[in-house]
Amino acid sequence: MAASRYPGVTISKIAELTGSNIETVRYYERIGIMPKPGRTSGGHRIYAPNQIKRLRFIRRYRELGFTLDEVRNLLRLVDEQNYTCDDVRVIVSTHLTKMRGKIKDLRRLEKSLREMVAQCDRGAVPDCPILEVLSVERPNRVIR
Repeated sequence: MAASRYPGVTISKIAELTGSNIETVRYYERIGIMPKPGRTSGGHRIYAPNQIKRLRFIRRYRELGFTLDEVRNLLRLVDEQNYTCDDVRVIVSTHLTKMRGKIKDLRRLEKSLREMVAQCDRGAVPDCPILEVLSVERPNRVIR
């Protein structure tokens, strides 16, 4: 495949350039957050530079914990060129608030696990305080 005849990169190359999995690229195309690429006469996908940039954007937002719906909403604003910097700030701020809540929950979980581990005397008997703590019902605890 001559580069002059087929500008762009193959699916394996876009995956490599963005640190993505080939199946992830295909999935993003199926769910509509990646536009369908052009095709060679042989049917091979060919991605343009703007699609590489878009996939990097998607991947980075996913790494930051954004859901696919959040990514889709943000991309819709970008695609329609119907956003302000403040619109984007609100989206990211909302996500930040959610992440802080998750971090707080994880810290509570860490403390609980640390306390359980501290109760273990590493004994060779089958009685295990960790299993005992886990089997005690705690009222009004919501598991998320």
